[in-house]
Amino acid sequence: MERRFIYWKTSQPVNPYLKLYRPVNSIMASIAVMAGAFIAVGMDIMGEWRNVLLAALVVFLFTGGGNALNDYVDRETDRRNHPERPIPSGKIGAKRALHLGITSLILPLFIGIFINIEALLIIAMAEALMLSYEFSFKKKGLLGNMEISLLVGMLFLFGGASVGNMDRTLIFSIMASFATFGREIVKDIEDMEGDADRSTLPKKIGREKAGLVGAGAFMAAVSLSAIPYGRGFGAVYLAIVNIADIIFFYTAYLALTDAKKSQRMAKIAMFIGLIAFLAGSLQY
Repeated sequence: MERRFIYWKTSQPVNPYLKLYRPVNSIMASIAVMAGAFIAVGMDIMGEWRNVLLAALVVFLFTGGGNALNDYVDRETDRRNHPERPIPSGKIGAKRALHLGITSLILPLFIGIFINIEALLIIAMAEALMLSYEFSFKKKGLLGNMEISLLVGMLFLFGGASVGNMDRTLIFSIMASFATFGREIVKDIEDMEGDADRSTLPKKIGREKAGLVGAGAFMAAVSLSAIPYGRGFGAVYLAIVNIADIIFFYTAYLALTDAKKSQRMAKIAMFIGLIAFLAGSLQY
């Protein structure tokens, strides 16, 4: 998944540790967890601020550690494809990057003890998924796509667990997983030529059939989007999520015709969907 991580582009030199850790990605993941907590308890989140902040810190460290571990695992491939990255460029030693990654993945387990047992269990499961992805399933295409989708969905579940209300976030976790899976597939379609070392679904079954799988995942997310409305999320949620659903319909069509545009539109639809989730929480 090395192609999916964002590298800063700037005219000013970037500290190699920041480039390795990718804090922007970590901050975005932390925001998703806080959104999950808000979805779970609404305005009562202020009474849970300690656990929410600890959960955000856990995800920040976990995401940064995963980024560092990713660069360590891909260091030989990066010598050919991305020599400017911290490890192949010699700005950070491979062992130091590995130590940073391991430390950043161990710390969340200790922090989770101070949240609650449900949060700690989710952290442990996420750690297992991350390690198996990096050291095994990354190059196996479909299984790697599924693991990344689960990890994204678990952000909302973890946010709910941190405030003691996972039930309310489960459906949103499932929707996020389906949407992410669809985007993972169309991204693999887009990157078929560059994925020489990965056995991806599009390479196994072809662009057209893989596009159908991606479109199906987007439609699965859409089909679930009405459930929160039936459970008390109000008209504002429904109005906003309908906009996201329309974009997802278009995204599903593009999965069959233009993978590059499809994965970009998926990000827009997912962002609007998140706004719908938050808006609905205010009315619940």
